[in-house]
Amino acid sequence: MKWKKLAAAALCAAAVWGLAASVRAMADYVQAVKAQAGAGVRTYAAPQAAADGKADALLERIKAAAPQYAEPPVDAVVDRVWHAIPGYNGVELDIERTYAAMRLLPEGAPIRPVLREIEPKVGLDDLGPHPIYRGNPKKRMAALMINVAWGNEHLPSMLETLKAKNVRATFFFDGSWLEKNETLARQIAEGGHELSNHAYSHPDMAKLGRNEQYRQIARTEALLKEKLGVRDNKWFAPPSGSYNATTVRTAAQLGLKTVLWTVDTVDWKSPPPENIVAKIRRDAGPGSLILMHPTASASAALADMIDVLRSKGIEPGTVSRTLSTARVPPVEPAL
Repeated sequence: MKWKKLAAAALCAAAVWGLAASVRAMADYVQAVKAQAGAGVRTYAAPQAAADGKADALLERIKAAAPQYAEPPVDAVVDRVWHAIPGYNGVELDIERTYAAMRLLPEGAPIRPVLREIEPKVGLDDLGPHPIYRGNPKKRMAALMINVAWGNEHLPSMLETLKAKNVRATFFFDGSWLEKNETLARQIAEGGHELSNHAYSHPDMAKLGRNEQYRQIARTEALLKEKLGVRDNKWFAPPSGSYNATTVRTAAQLGLKTVLWTVDTVDWKSPPPENIVAKIRRDAGPGSLILMHPTASASAALADMIDVLRSKGIEPGTVSRTLSTARVPPVEPAL
């Protein structure tokens, strides 16, 4: 009997040792996973193959579908006509996240793609100082550029239209105007619009020396920060579109890119509003930068301009959004 008790004790000891080893192994595994997570390593659970291979079949179906969602990014380039043109993000199917989103769906359910954007290798910053006249033609956005040096009486109605249409525009302020109209400028800022630089006293920049060009841009840049708290401005619009290579380089030294326009409404000549709308219908396209001012003609045409753009599948917005590489979703046509 004594030997039987010894054998039983030995078996118990072995079982306890084995359990302890198993617990230690599990603890080591948990620590390893925590270490990966702490190091920022993304881990995905491997698809668990069901008895009928359903999970593996789903993964293979997603992989097979990936090419139909792939679109390569477009690099920024310097064009002989349009000068600097920004790039546009590509897109690809995120296989792991698509699988995670679909693994509990019924077998054979349509692919529900989870996509990720791919940035181009060459961006605007890589091109050096060049003027910009348009966005990337693959991006279905157009920027509304409103240069403000006069025309206060028309600004409230334009702001009302932009609010009603849920559109944000880019307002380029003449510095001397901003000094005199801080309250109105703040109303524009409160509407969520982008605020940018239009020099200080509406000069012909191409006729100025480098030092005076610098003062014109820097003075307004300082006012944007002081009066309106703008600390992330990226753009300079030269008055009347007059600039030279010195202008572009000087703006770049101040951290700004020089932007012109693709479509000019020529609203300062007081054309009938329907003529402006017809020009937008005819000439505006993806990536267009559309120039206007706070005039009676532009104010009366603005709502229809927005509707026409949307009817063409183009979303109106700010210069920054239009010139960024980020992709935009399809535009719902105006009703």
